[in-house]
Amino acid sequence: MSENEIARVVVDAAFQIHKETGPGLLERVYEIVLMDELVRRGLFVQRQVAVPICYKGRVLDEGFRADLVINDLVIVELKSIELIKDVHKKQLLTYLKLSRKKLGLLINFGESLIKHGITRVVNGL
Repeated sequence: MSENEIARVVVDAAFQIHKETGPGLLERVYEIVLMDELVRRGLFVQRQVAVPICYKGRVLDEGFRADLVINDLVIVELKSIELIKDVHKKQLLTYLKLSRKKLGLLINFGESLIKHGITRVVNGL
């Protein structure tokens, strides 16, 4: 399954979850529910994955944590806030660059319409 195929499944799952639960729950709730939904759809999902920093040939474990990594190809960063800012997109781009992955989805479940809360972030895709 390609990055774009995975993204389509994730976006569909996010729509279903938002339709069922609505906006305003804690980010952690959406993370757990989205992981469950994606696993049910046959995807391999890892939660709170360490994203180490590689610098001058050394791996520094004091990196970051990606909310979800799907099939070891796509990073999903979740928010449940009023408004996405550029800093959130930069955060996901940093995760993509450090992990050498090409596609990330930034999903803000805080939006009243989920279609306004989904942003694709690419790293050389």
